[in-house]
Amino acid sequence: QVQLVESGGGLVQAGGSLRLSCAASGRTFSTYAMGWIRRAPEKEREFVAAISGGGSITLYADSVKGRFTISRDNAKNTVTLQMNSLKPEDTAVYYCAAGGGLLAIRRRESDYWGQGTQVTVSS
Repeated sequence: QVQLVESGGGLVQAGGSLRLSCAASGRTFSTYAMGWIRRAPEKEREFVAAISGGGSITLYADSVKGRFTISRDNAKNTVTLQMNSLKPEDTAVYYCAAGGGLLAIRRRESDYWGQGTQVTVSS
């Protein structure tokens, strides 16, 4: 069982930056692919980014490529999403996801999910 707790959301103006963190429980953290999924109001869940267990492979949605960076620290059981050049359309609840592999995360079919953290970007 893996428990995920997100932090770092908030309100920011367009063009600004935010850094989301996800703290994971469990001794086998480094074996799990991790990622971020977001859900905007009245929209379907959207894949944002994912990273392999060892951190060598990353995937990004086209909408965030070049602006967002996913990373992980297996010693601290954390995964981070650095979000730069934020746009109003990035407004959503951001969920940390774990397990199932990179492609499962991209399909929004992860084994474990956090409770989410709100990101609001004002224009």
